[in-house]
Order: sequence, then structure tokens, then C-alpha cells
Amino acid sequence: MSDQRTGAGVDLHLDLDPALTRRGAVERAVREAIRAGRLAPGARLPATRRLAVELGLARNTVAAAYDQLVAEGYLTARRGAGTRVAPLSRPTTPAVATAPDAPGPRHDLTPGSPDVSAFPTTAWLRATRRALLAAPAGAHGYGDPRGRVELRTALAEYLGRTRGVQATPERIVVTSGYVQALALLASVVDGPVAMEDPGLPFHRDVVARAGRAVTPLPVDERGATVPDGVAAAVVTPAHQYPTGTPLHPARRRALTAWARDSGAMLVEDDYDGEFRYDRHPLGAVQGTASDHVVYAGSASKTLGPGVRLGWLVLPPRWVDPVVDAKLYADHHTEAIGQLALADLIATHAYDRHVRGRRLRYRRRRDRRRRDLLVRRLDALGLPVRGVSAGLHVLVEHHDETAVLARAAALGLAVSGLREHWHDPRAATRQGVVVGYATPAEHAYRAALDALTRALTA
Repeated sequence: MSDQRTGAGVDLHLDLDPALTRRGAVERAVREAIRAGRLAPGARLPATRRLAVELGLARNTVAAAYDQLVAEGYLTARRGAGTRVAPLSRPTTPAVATAPDAPGPRHDLTPGSPDVSAFPTTAWLRATRRALLAAPAGAHGYGDPRGRVELRTALAEYLGRTRGVQATPERIVVTSGYVQALALLASVVDGPVAMEDPGLPFHRDVVARAGRAVTPLPVDERGATVPDGVAAAVVTPAHQYPTGTPLHPARRRALTAWARDSGAMLVEDDYDGEFRYDRHPLGAVQGTASDHVVYAGSASKTLGPGVRLGWLVLPPRWVDPVVDAKLYADHHTEAIGQLALADLIATHAYDRHVRGRRLRYRRRRDRRRRDLLVRRLDALGLPVRGVSAGLHVLVEHHDETAVLARAAALGLAVSGLREHWHDPRAATRQGVVVGYATPAEHAYRAALDALTRALTA
């Protein structure tokens, strides 16, 4: 008689103990359902005749159990109102002491994020609706660790058209964002990984947590230098983070030659390659050496980090190891978001969104627009480093510590340059990294006002 269900509008899962009498088993099962909260105060129980039929018991047995629970105060019974759960006092659970959520900054110029208030909600809803209607039943089950073929096919076309990437669906692996992509790559290489210095500290931590030693890869005015004695190197060629320097053509050739000759893995992190404002975006390094360069991208800067969709375009010899690592990491990335993004790309809604964001961010940064970012920094006599691209600028300043202190007092979130060095004590330059894409449109000028005050002694 175990795991019997009723038609009371909720699944009671009445587990009738065979060691008890039938009446006693019903009493205990209903009593425990009330105590556990599965039957809320005021919930109406099924009529004795109906419950008896569903449990395969005599009606008198169920009626006697109800009468006993009414007598104990668990149930109430009124003519015409049926039998309901009585309003019982619940034992209180001690509150767990938790720290309240930290309030966000008053002015957010943190680098590394787009303006998420501009997420294309309407287009995403339409794409999701179309994708769900067209999706095969298998889309809701376990799938290929490489990701949905619809998205891999769309990405192969899009990346070839916009970034000059040589890709086929078979060489693409969809990941849960760039962070997972980086962790997967670190897990399949055998040896130390060179990462740009300065560079993003969190990405160094991701590689270290995957069990790989991290060595600094110096960055100069031509971008990342050529590493030596490592199993892999991670670079940001289109727009180095945080200096903003693009990788020089000679350095591009030198790095691909290094990867080809050494057999090491060269990872191209194309985190904001679509956003260049003074000319056509630089093509991906991978397009010149597709058998030796791993191309990594994501939707985090174009749509928003909450989408959690990234991708790797892999040389043939790295496909199977990365697919195997992905399988054991999380089997595969969720499918519905993949199908929606595939639809956005196929219908060119993604292209339209990127073009709109590119125009908006260029205007925020533009030196030609009075009272906006670069024009303000020019007026302060502060150098802005990096090409006209991406979602951040590097503002060099002789007293980084004082600027960050004033920013904190103003409720302004920016990043210091010092924290980006592998050894902050050996930092050769000071300054702040300003993410001008982060604020919503209505909050942008107020954030720039706060930045101006923070940079002024």
C-alpha cells in the first residue's frame, strides 16, 4: 500500500505503513503530510469516498481516520465545507545569520561588462519561442557535449563572416561561458600556462585552480611577447586587457610560428573583438593558423554575462580531449539558450544588436563628443591608453592609490591597474581601468562626473 496518491489537487504521496492497521496507516500518513507542510492550513482533503477508492480501502476506514485527526486538531470538518487542514502553529526554525547583500556601487564603471539594461529582451523572447516550437524532442534530453548543432552551425558562419575565423561545426565546442572554456583548456594541457602581464587576475586563478602553474607573459607596446618553455599561452590580440593595445602584425606572426614549431597551445581570447570604433575590427589570429590556435569567444560582452554561453574553435588534435573534459565537467551546456542564440544569429538579429551596441559604446567613448569620456580625460591632461575599441580604457595616473580612495568615497567602482600585474609590487605603471559600457544610459553622465572628481586631486 506504499506511495499511494490522492485526487485532492496536490500529490500527497501517502506512504501507508504496512506494519500498522489500515486506519492507523492513513492517520499517520495524513498527519505527517500536515507536519511536513505538504498539506497547508486550509487545504481541502478529498471526500472519504474518493480517497477510499484511490487507496483501495473501505470508506469507513478513511472516515474513521478523518474523525481521529479531527479529534486531535489536525483537521476540521464542517457540513457543506468538507474536511480541511486546521490552522496549526508551526515550530519556528532559528534564523540563519547571513550577511545582507552588499549594496551595489552608486556609479559603476567596472570594466568587463556591457550595459546589461540594453539586453535585447524582445528579440530573445521571439527567438526562444521560435526555437522551442521548432526544437525536436531530443533537445530536452542529454545531448552532444560539443553543444547543439544548430548553434555550432550558426557560429561557424557568423565567426567566419565577422571575425575571419576558420571554423566548422565539428571543431566548435559550446561552453557555459568563457570561464568554463578556459578551465577546460587548462585541464587538457600538460605543463605551465603563460598569461599576459598585466592581465585579468581572475583568469589566472581559473587556470591555477585547474592545477596548472601560471607564468607571466610580458606585454609591451606591441602586445604580448613570445613565450618560452610553456605548454600554452593565453593572449587577447584584438584589444589587450587591460592596456588596450592591439597585437602587432609581426607579433601575431611570431606567436603563431611559436605555436606551430613548439606544438604548444595558443589561445586567442577574443573577448570584445566585435567592438572597434575607428576602423573595421581586426580579424582573428586564428584565421591565419587555424590548426595551431584555439579561438575562444562568448556572448558575455555582446548580450550579457547572464546568458552563460561561450565557444571554442579548436585545432583538430584538441577536439577530442576538450570534448571529453566537457563531458565530465557538466555533460553539456543547457540547450534552450543555445537554440535561442542560434536563431538570433540565423535571423541576423544578433548582428543588428551588435551594430547598435557598437554605435552606442563608440559615442560614449568618442573624443569628438563634447563632455563624454575621452574628451573629459583630455581636458584633465590624463593619457588614455589603448586603441579606440572595446569596452574599457586605461587611464594612467601617478597616484593610483589616491584615485581609488577618492573613488570609493564617491561610491564609484573602477579597477586599479596594480591588481592586474602578476606581482603588484613590481608594477611598472599606475592607473585605473574604466569600463564605460557598464552603466545604463541614464546613469552614464553622473558616473563620468564622479570619475572626474576621483581623478582630480
